[in-house]
Amino acid sequence: MPDNPHVVVHGAGSIGCYVGGAWLDAGLDVAFLGRAGIAAELAENGMTLSDTDGWKAEIARERIRFSTDPAILAEAQIVALCVKSIGTEAAATEIAAHARPGAVVLSIQNGISNAETLRRLLPDRKVAQGMVPYNVVHLGPGHWRRATWGDLTAEDAPEMRALSDAIGDRPGRLRLTDDIQGIAWGKLAFNVNNAINALSGLTILEELKQRGYRRVFAAAIAEMTALLRIAGIAPARIGAVGPDKLPRVLRLPDSLFRHLALRKWKIDPKGRGSMADDFDAGRRTEVDYLNGEVVRLAERLGRTAPVNAAIVALVREAEAGGRRQWSAEELSARILG
Repeated sequence: MPDNPHVVVHGAGSIGCYVGGAWLDAGLDVAFLGRAGIAAELAENGMTLSDTDGWKAEIARERIRFSTDPAILAEAQIVALCVKSIGTEAAATEIAAHARPGAVVLSIQNGISNAETLRRLLPDRKVAQGMVPYNVVHLGPGHWRRATWGDLTAEDAPEMRALSDAIGDRPGRLRLTDDIQGIAWGKLAFNVNNAINALSGLTILEELKQRGYRRVFAAAIAEMTALLRIAGIAPARIGAVGPDKLPRVLRLPDSLFRHLALRKWKIDPKGRGSMADDFDAGRRTEVDYLNGEVVRLAERLGRTAPVNAAIVALVREAEAGGRRQWSAEELSARILG
């Protein structure tokens, strides 16, 4: 693989535009595959990227190659797959039909099982599992901002080393790991809050300021880590606090939590979880690949996961037209009793 591999970002929404745009700004050869609305937005405004550390990049529209036709996948040496988990099977069909035989697929998606699904559907292709720890906010026409902390991570493989070296130590940097399963479960410990945030109707920052929401978040993580111990899986520490200790931090009184944790986490005041955007757009959510992963793990172990199952049920109600804004007290009482 060449030093500057050609990348096609498949699923150029908020994460795809931010990651692909950061790679393009770093000098990589990047093209985008996505919806017509984003294509029109970029054609008119170009791309602006920023983060909570003060970085900002402006990419002229003439530099952005964006297509709505999956035939563009034929150019890719690396397909950076950023579609929602519910779209993985359809994306695999497009990759099988259009991508060159030697193209590597990097799954940059929520949840645990997407890479496994891709390997099953694309048995003749190399698939690498990745993890994006941060939220990305769509601030306005052509502008995406990284709203939380962390670095993109992928399992260590020669193709991923080449990609990481090409990006360098810049925004959009790619870290490599030999423990992608632990990393994925460690990320899920934070992602179980995606549904809680959507049900609250608030920004992530405002949601986390309220202990009632945090108690639900803590219970969902504690339920997950208890099941992982039974399964013999050790979730990795993604942030300053590992999954085993995070529930204790989340349950702190509001004043202590804000002083000891929240001010250190660099959460953008406008940041929301992706599920909140799905609610607004009337789209099906990824809850089956977030809290639903915990429920399925429990089923495989012959156990139950009542907290995460109750969260999944509330998201299903919202998807079916029963959306409402749950207060911290109401949600805590409904989920925890």
